[in-house]
Amino acid sequence: MANKGCCNQAGRSKMAFSGDFTPVLAKHTKHLSLVDILSVGVDGIQRNFEPMRKQVEAWKGTGLADETAKLVIYQAFVEGELDVPKHLARRVHDVYFNPQVQEFAPRTKWSLSNAFTSAFKELDPIPQFRATAKLASFLERAAASSN
Repeated sequence: MANKGCCNQAGRSKMAFSGDFTPVLAKHTKHLSLVDILSVGVDGIQRNFEPMRKQVEAWKGTGLADETAKLVIYQAFVEGELDVPKHLARRVHDVYFNPQVQEFAPRTKWSLSNAFTSAFKELDPIPQFRATAKLASFLERAAASSN
């Protein structure tokens, strides 16, 4: 088998991934330490976990009036401020105002975020990922402009 740049002569990949899918290139894989590469990746994940945890705690403490939540849902779907299928509006509304999980019963920004992500589960994986990736910034803008 000819060497094609990304593979060694045995056909094995010379690339490993760490962090945010940053390739770690190794000319020779004989002394490549998978443990070291994974350690770097896990460290990166842990560094990014703390800001997310703080955001969740802040959102759990941010109460929303029912009118504000309805306005945010309206902005997302009717005004099209969040690029998601309009048919999910009813699902978001139902999950938020009639939660099936006690943890999401309080009327908070966290519960509204959960209602959106629950509805997004009806989407195919790539549209679900895109919608979820845009959700936090939308909720920050929408909730701030509604207060």
